[in-house]
Amino acid sequence: MKYVRYLIAIAIILLGVLPAVLSQSLVNAATQMLIAVLFACAFNLLCGQGGMLSFGHAAYFGVGAFATIHAMGDGSVAGLLPTPMLPLAGACAGILVGIGAGWFSTKRSGVYFSMITLALAELLHSLAPHLKGMFGGEAGISGMRSPAWGLSFGTSTQIYYLTLVWVLASLAVLFLFTRTPVGRLTLALRENTHRLRFLGYEVHRLRVLVFVISAMFAGIAGSLQVINNESANYVVFDSHLSTVVVLNSYIGGVNVFLGPALGAAIMTFFGYAVSDLTRSWLLYQGILFVFVMMFLPSGLSGLRQLWLGVRRSLSVSVLVPIVAFSCVAGLMLIGGVIFSVEILQRIFSQDYQSLLVTAGSAAWPSVSLFGCDWPPGSLLTWIVPLVLVIGGSILVKVVKKKFHTLNEATATPDTEIPLPCAAEDLPDINKLHHVERDSA
Repeated sequence: MKYVRYLIAIAIILLGVLPAVLSQSLVNAATQMLIAVLFACAFNLLCGQGGMLSFGHAAYFGVGAFATIHAMGDGSVAGLLPTPMLPLAGACAGILVGIGAGWFSTKRSGVYFSMITLALAELLHSLAPHLKGMFGGEAGISGMRSPAWGLSFGTSTQIYYLTLVWVLASLAVLFLFTRTPVGRLTLALRENTHRLRFLGYEVHRLRVLVFVISAMFAGIAGSLQVINNESANYVVFDSHLSTVVVLNSYIGGVNVFLGPALGAAIMTFFGYAVSDLTRSWLLYQGILFVFVMMFLPSGLSGLRQLWLGVRRSLSVSVLVPIVAFSCVAGLMLIGGVIFSVEILQRIFSQDYQSLLVTAGSAAWPSVSLFGCDWPPGSLLTWIVPLVLVIGGSILVKVVKKKFHTLNEATATPDTEIPLPCAAEDLPDINKLHHVERDSA
């Protein structure tokens, strides 16, 4: 536990010095990452802690965004709140909408709750373009950050530090809430609501409270998004945003407080880094989610518990070769998948199809990939990804078999509890019942 605190402290220090080593565009990407982290942790309070999976959490992100844009002003007229305090408008909007939506949706649980939250978000998404006075129609609403407290808030660095302060403060409040008695009861909502109701607690009221708190911090995240972009559009109510926060949370791990933060940070960075390299980055994102759900249901944060469990039974000298072969197998599989996806994406692209029409009956032109030309009609072009995928799969099976062999060899057999006497010396239960009846 102590080294986890050290890691968090190191992470905060690194976040504090990032603007000094990054370009302005990357600082903006880091700001987006912090907003995604807060949104994922707010969602996790409802889903991971309370066991209520919401498919429409973008609604509270969106109402926080529009409340902030109305409170911001247009530069010529001062806003209702100074720029550093604008997230309070998003928090209030999240609370107000969360009370109404939470009271209604928490009347049901399970898949019915998820469908109700999805319907509410889609209702806002469909109504927003028609309510031009409130949401600005399809064009949205623009604003301008006003100078406050001696700061102009005209640079990406100042916005980054404002976002960092609000995100760290919000995460601290969320963590402290999980340590309160009410926060502990939130876990009971996920585990056994019937027993909680049997103990005398008002389950519906507790669900509404958790829903409102989650909506409040989602509204703060939406407010920070508007402060960064100085505009809001009804697209923030789109189901894509609700889907992204679910993916980020489950990839990071909903059973750990900072698991969704890890998933949101990785996937945001993944989007910025890979979207400029390939058009298929959304496909890779989906493949990663499927892989995590199939082979690591506890998320990326579950790797720590997996490592600690393995470390108890196996020494480091034994684990190092297994980890090395696992990394090689993973790289081979990743290489095979990337090669296949990229070459197929280029072959089926519109530009390549136009080139085929121009070439007529000539051979298919070569595809440039990884600095080499790969002719689609050559057998070697398709042997390379096939060898990588098959070789990686074989290595995975070898490593898995080796690991199970070592685990069984180091496992201690369960000890049997000796009986106080032989089985034939045990008293007959039927005779005991007769004796009790006679004595009665």
